[in-house]
Amino acid sequence: MIELIVCQGRVADREPRMIEGAARIARALEERYGLTGRFIGEPEPPADDDWSVSLPQARDTLTGLRRAVTESIANGSRTVMISNTCSASLGTLPVVAREHPDAVVLYIDGHGDFNTPETTGTGYLGGMVLAGACGLWDSGHGSGLRPGQAVLVGSRDIDEAEAELIAAHGVRVIPPAQTTAENILAAIGDSPVWVHIDWDVLEPGHVPADYTVPDGLLPAQIRAIFEAIPAEQLRGVELAEFNAPLDEELSALAVETILDMVAPAFEKVPAARP
Repeated sequence: MIELIVCQGRVADREPRMIEGAARIARALEERYGLTGRFIGEPEPPADDDWSVSLPQARDTLTGLRRAVTESIANGSRTVMISNTCSASLGTLPVVAREHPDAVVLYIDGHGDFNTPETTGTGYLGGMVLAGACGLWDSGHGSGLRPGQAVLVGSRDIDEAEAELIAAHGVRVIPPAQTTAENILAAIGDSPVWVHIDWDVLEPGHVPADYTVPDGLLPAQIRAIFEAIPAEQLRGVELAEFNAPLDEELSALAVETILDMVAPAFEKVPAARP
């Protein structure tokens, strides 16, 4: 059984079409797989603000997401969260750490998201998500994820101080050229798996996203990851940062590309766990 959760509240959004992007992916998944999404949060305008402003603004949305994911996991469902920004995962990855303490988190992102308030050069909350979930700083929404549980996949734009933290805390990194089904299977072993994807992990031009970086993954590599993960090990999926174009044809094409990449996660679903 799949439970679809959709973030619709601002969580540090700096662009106006991120919330709409999450909604479009959710609607497409509802239609294709007969799902009914659980929508969390109320849309607010974007702003180029610092994490110290955007984090308290997002409190209610993050709390709602935390509760929704907690309930989904308790139901034995495969959780699928569609979010406007990676920042939304500040509310969910601590739940994963608590409910699936042995899980491997495949954090598939062009960036490391392992900055802290002391190392961030941009003040963007989304660049601090994984570090917050691992307890390197206190977001107010929990932590508990062990750095050794996290695997950065496709990451290539990593700040110097951030890279030092990643190395010091033992976060594994699989760069784009080494992102193969074989290496993913070696990284997860027989552990439960939670997959987080920021679409800027892709080579620019496939799915519009903020903060795109060249030399990224190709859609076929993302699909291969989902095809490789055994169905009984996949516990949840988070899809973030689709910046929906105003051009309807381009937007529809991007959504179709996303649905094709993640299709194995919806087509290989074991019965709900008791």
